[in-house]
Amino acid sequence: MPMIDPALRFTNRVENYARYRPGYPAGVVESMREKCGLTPASIVADIGSGTGILSELFLLNGNTVHGVEPNSEMRLAGERLLHCRAGFRSVAGRAEATTLAAGSVDFIVAGQAFHWFDQDRARAEFLRILRPSGWVMLVWNERDTRRTPFLMDYERVLRRHAVDYEQVGRRRVQARRLDGFYGESGFWTREFHHRQTLDHDGLVGRVLSASYAPEPGHPAYLPMLAELERLFQNHQVDGAVAFDYTTTMYCGRLDS
Repeated sequence: MPMIDPALRFTNRVENYARYRPGYPAGVVESMREKCGLTPASIVADIGSGTGILSELFLLNGNTVHGVEPNSEMRLAGERLLHCRAGFRSVAGRAEATTLAAGSVDFIVAGQAFHWFDQDRARAEFLRILRPSGWVMLVWNERDTRRTPFLMDYERVLRRHAVDYEQVGRRRVQARRLDGFYGESGFWTREFHHRQTLDHDGLVGRVLSASYAPEPGHPAYLPMLAELERLFQNHQVDGAVAFDYTTTMYCGRLDS
């Protein structure tokens, strides 16, 4: 099955994405302050910024953030979330063609997005827009699929009903594949534990925010919802279930 254009995969999932995707630990910004010299004066480009979840973390740090997003529905959701933040700049662009000026940013960041980029073309664009000695930080929240019985059962539901779950999973970027992207300067990594607690509606919304989840009208949609109902009833505690994530960040400078 051919993959849908990454820029279009989330068009019908914007509301659920904005409401039910997890944020990122504050330790991401703290680590960049300690190791990369991030300050409130730093200019940040959030590439594949989506609904603004990662951008908000840097805006709270006082940064000017260019949220570069190719999907118009996702970009508009980010504008609605962040319109009151004076430092936010919404940009219609993509990783391979950001439209930003050459040498205009100190940091490039990407959350849950880098695996959708054309790596070689994005790298060339990043080198163009970064200032000398600029940094690139990539971060993912990954479900700890075996941490709890709930998460193990949730994984089984996805494998039974998700449309192209295996294909999307194969796009995940492993550390060894980043060696060529960063170059000889290398990169450092840091991991954090992160937890998200959701009620029943939140569980359903979290599933439907994923690009691989079947949508209404698909033969797997109603069977998946029925399994999610059973899953919730079997595992809820005080009306909620917990998603545990390992948040992994990669940060380094690009060799030119």
